[in-house]
Amino acid sequence: VTSSMIALKIKDQLRDKGWDATMYEASPVSLASVITGKDIDVIVCASPVTEDVGIPKVKGMGMVTGMGEEKVINQIIEVLEEKYK
Repeated sequence: VTSSMIALKIKDQLRDKGWDATMYEASPVSLASVITGKDIDVIVCASPVTEDVGIPKVKGMGMVTGMGEEKVINQIIEVLEEKYK
């Protein structure tokens, strides 16, 4: 439920800022298999992800607590702007 809530909040806030996002949910254990074959720009973590899969990671707990939501969104946008500039 937490990851679904985070994904929905991020999708809505990115849309409000002009970004169209597709979300995939994965546990740290299933991450590698979920991202295989997909063009993933950033991983937003609700729990620690120690595996390096070559994709930038942003800590997403601010989306759960409500404290730091803007920081999370700004970090995601920074990654997207760096990739798509």
